[in-house]
Amino acid sequence: MWGALLIPIVAWQIVELFTPEEIPDTVADKVILLPDADGSVGEVVVRSATGEQTLSSAYGALEVTASGTLESTTETAASVRAAYGNVLDAQPPEPVSLTVYFEAGSSTELTATSLQTIDRLKAVLADRPAPEILVIGHTDTVGDLEDNDSLSRARAQTVVDVISATGVDAASLEASGRGERELLVPTADKVSEPRNRRVEINIR
Repeated sequence: MWGALLIPIVAWQIVELFTPEEIPDTVADKVILLPDADGSVGEVVVRSATGEQTLSSAYGALEVTASGTLESTTETAASVRAAYGNVLDAQPPEPVSLTVYFEAGSSTELTATSLQTIDRLKAVLADRPAPEILVIGHTDTVGDLEDNDSLSRARAQTVVDVISATGVDAASLEASGRGERELLVPTADKVSEPRNRRVEINIR
């Protein structure tokens, strides 16, 4: 018997099983497929001694009896919340990826639009008491490789400073600069491309 278990699957779906105290006499396990935050649903294959079935709809469920028989049932958001609210609340928040962009040239100045992204970044961090954050700086192909490496690190540091100002522990931050090595939009050398002048922020 698996007991209580949460398994991430496609698009951060969750497989939810009964705790031993909740297991009816004839049910060994129960699997419920939950939708992602945006409503999308992956799928999971449930196998037992007597066969297999695939769950692919939100709140679709399978009960696995003690004999291994798979019995289809359907849950709702309300029933799952009522039965497993404490388990769901204990889950870490899903990863968030944000990108901010910079003005042209050797600039560490954020674009006006990216200032709005910074506001969203602060809101995300406010909901995460112990985040792990990866900050990666990039440039376009204007400038030579060495200068762009330095510039990408400086841009990453600009974002790190913003994050640090929110009170995030420095030990939770990892920053690096990739220069022009990982262009979002491939270009020839010496091309000013706004979408390449960026910093990617990955939060877990």
